[in-house]
Amino acid sequence: MRFLNVNRRPSLLAQITLLITVVILVSTVLVCILFSAMIDEIVEKYVGKQAMTVAKLASEDKMIVKAFKNKNPSEHIQPVAEKIRKTTGADYVTIANDKGIRYSHPNSSYIGKHTKTSNEASLKEHQSIIYKGKGISGFAIKAKTPIWDSQGNVIGVSSVGFLVSNIEKQINNYRIKIIKLSCIPFLIGAFGAFFIARRVKRLIFGLEPEEISFLFKEKEATLESIQDATVTVNVEKYVTSMNRRARELFGHLQIGGEIKNARLGQLIDQAIEKQRVYSNQSLVLDGQQYILDLSPIIRKKEVQGIVLTIRTLSQIEELTEEISKIKMFSDNLRAQNHEFLNKLNVIYGLLKLKKYEHVMQMISSEVKERQDIISFLMSSVKDPLIAACLLGKINRSKELDVTLEIDQDSNLTSTLDIEDAKNVVSILGNLIDNALEAVREHKGNVLVSFTDVGNDLIFEVEDNGPGISKEVENMIFIDGYTTKKGENHGIGLTIVKRSVELLKGELYISKSMLQGARFTLVIPKLLNNEKEESI
Repeated sequence: MRFLNVNRRPSLLAQITLLITVVILVSTVLVCILFSAMIDEIVEKYVGKQAMTVAKLASEDKMIVKAFKNKNPSEHIQPVAEKIRKTTGADYVTIANDKGIRYSHPNSSYIGKHTKTSNEASLKEHQSIIYKGKGISGFAIKAKTPIWDSQGNVIGVSSVGFLVSNIEKQINNYRIKIIKLSCIPFLIGAFGAFFIARRVKRLIFGLEPEEISFLFKEKEATLESIQDATVTVNVEKYVTSMNRRARELFGHLQIGGEIKNARLGQLIDQAIEKQRVYSNQSLVLDGQQYILDLSPIIRKKEVQGIVLTIRTLSQIEELTEEISKIKMFSDNLRAQNHEFLNKLNVIYGLLKLKKYEHVMQMISSEVKERQDIISFLMSSVKDPLIAACLLGKINRSKELDVTLEIDQDSNLTSTLDIEDAKNVVSILGNLIDNALEAVREHKGNVLVSFTDVGNDLIFEVEDNGPGISKEVENMIFIDGYTTKKGENHGIGLTIVKRSVELLKGELYISKSMLQGARFTLVIPKLLNNEKEESI
């Protein structure tokens, strides 16, 4: 099972195998090329020196030197030269006089003719030379050396050659051998690359690099999102990782730092020794009491590290308090359910006794208040979203045990388009919620009134809470400002301010007749007409 969709590309096993194989192949090819070039150079130097050795051997042969004085020198020189050629493996051994006339050649038809290449270096400058050139037999590596008589005079030249074509055949044979030998390390390297890649793949649990990267980011995000402080230490008690909450609680502790608390060190040693989880351990750090869990990281039956999960005692107390509230809420629901069942039993008994009038009176008294509210909203508020908002806030006030009244003289005959209605609902909802929260502690009163008489829609929300001071009036609309405790507060009035601006309205703050705060919202009726004209 894969953790994410990886693009269709070679697997890590294939990539590692291919990479190592290519490296070995390229290395082998380069080595072959290098050895081939070296062989070319070595063979050419060797053949050149060998040609020179044969040429000097021929030039110093007494029978050849003596034959120069005979009437027909080639008759005596040709057999000797051919014997030397066959003995040394040279392709040709040519003896010529100081005029360049050949006395010997493997092809007897060339005897008595001038040599094709120049002999000046040997005859005139008395030099022995090695070079590559083209003669009547083809391209060859040649060596020429002068032939001296007993008086020290140059009487001819000895020329020996090894044909390049034959040398290339020899070099190619060497190359084939090198290539055959290089196949052995290449095959060994290819198989070794496969087994190494497979071992690497096994060590990383068969995951691809993209999956490893994703899992790392996923685990990192998961770790950072945990509300408890989480710290990982190795067996030497040095910190290897810690999440955001841990950094907040223990700012002095850094990754790579050593755990020096004696009590914590003792707990870590126990977890390592016993290789078991320890939960709800009490710990005091920097004068603060914490609750600690320790979980060993085990690999191949050996502990590699310890995961510490640390919670402040206040968090435990908050959770306990929250559970108590939930239990209280459950008890209240059970009590209400019991009361409802009692009333239902009374209604059932009255029906059995056929006391229908008493049943109607009892039901009417239960629903009269709700019917009155719904009836008033249906008759006084034409916009359904605003009516629904007010009804919802009335139900909310009952949950908070706060009195929410709607002025019976209020009336709203105007209807708004859906976007404007949503903005009005957003404003009213936040203003009423703030008022309910303001009077919640002393079970106070909230009064809502509205009218659309004239050119504006006017809404007022007032309460008998602590009110809003002049100093705070300009700050309450700043994003994040709040007087409430806890998180996720301080955005309601910012939303209100933005919605008022969209409606091109005004919001005023004053002191209520109830001695609390009063918010007055004024929205021009011409808003819808302006929108129609702009369309």
